[in-house]
Parts: sequence; structure tokens; C-alpha cells
Amino acid sequence: MADKKEFEPFVYPQATCIAGVDEVGRGPLVGAVVTAAVILDPNNPIEGLTDSKKLTEKKRNLLFDEIKEKALSWSLGRCEADEIDKLNILQATMVAMQRAVAGLSLQPDYVLIDGNKVPELPMAAQAVVKGDLRVAEISAASIIAKVTRDREMEILGAEFPQYGFAKHKGYPTKAHFEALEQYGAIEQHRKSFKPVKRVLGLD
Repeated sequence: MADKKEFEPFVYPQATCIAGVDEVGRGPLVGAVVTAAVILDPNNPIEGLTDSKKLTEKKRNLLFDEIKEKALSWSLGRCEADEIDKLNILQATMVAMQRAVAGLSLQPDYVLIDGNKVPELPMAAQAVVKGDLRVAEISAASIIAKVTRDREMEILGAEFPQYGFAKHKGYPTKAHFEALEQYGAIEQHRKSFKPVKRVLGLD
């Protein structure tokens, strides 16, 4: 049995077309939760795929372009802040994953999902703990999702420079808390999250 630090090598299911799915943005106080689904081309391998958080920004950006170029299919799914507030972050993540899979130009016959929960899908699916480190398709999805969301936070940061979104990407940092206290929340803030609720006097 693998301990917490060492995981058994992942054994791929017997399937002809496998998609990997991952999400970015469950923890931030602002913006969408962004998911990606990727079907890699076994005849066109990509070197250096791993958990997006373990890569430098430069390497992530290079891999982002390579994945889009070489993958058989890739797709993004998302749930915006107002949907997250209505559904809760877990359900919104599941919906965003469903949207990413539905957006693929090829229908996979098996889907591998990072984590321990599987959304309802029209094909067989399996959750893989630490999948972004163990499954190339999930690693690719994590890179596509993270680069996409980070760039969106940079755009939002240019629109609202006082919040520092480009730096902390919307996560609950000291600087973000201070900006919330000073300037209040913007439309893209998740009003159901406790720190935002507190600033708005909704708790």
C-alpha cells in the first residue's frame, strides 16, 4: 500500500480514447473555477508534463502552447462566481468538469479526473488522487486550466489594479484581505465565501 508521499505507478484502463480532466480555482475568492479536458496523441508525445504548480510560469506557458498544438482534442469548462455562489464550489467544479468534457471535439470512452470525486458523465470515469502527478492527460489538463485562469486574473488585475489579482491570482492572501477591507468586493468576487461575506456584512 502506498503511503502519503509515494504513490503506486498509475495503471491505465483498457480504453482507446482517454481524456484527463483537472480544475484550477477552487480556493480563490474571486473569478471562475476553470477546468480543462485533454486527449493526448500517443503518436505525438509531450515531454515534461507534470502538475502545473510544480512548473515555472515560463515552462507552463511553453507546455500550454505545445499541448494545444499536439493534443488530439482539448476543451475548457468553467463556472463563474455567481454560479459558484448558487451551487457551492464543489458542485460548481463538477459542472465545470462536465462542460469541459462535453466541449471535446472527440468523445472519449474513458475519463480520468484529478482528485477523489467524479462528476456525472455519459462515459466511464475514474478519480485519480494526485492524478496531476501520475497521469499525463491530467497533467496536461492542469496546465491548460492554470495558464488560462492565471491570464484571466492578470486581465482582471489590469482592470482593478488595487486588488493585486495579477500577483495572488485571487487566492486569500494578506494583500487580498487588505484590499477587500479597503475597497470592498467587485462583481467577480464570490459572495458566498466567508471573507467576502464578512466584508459585505452578509455573515
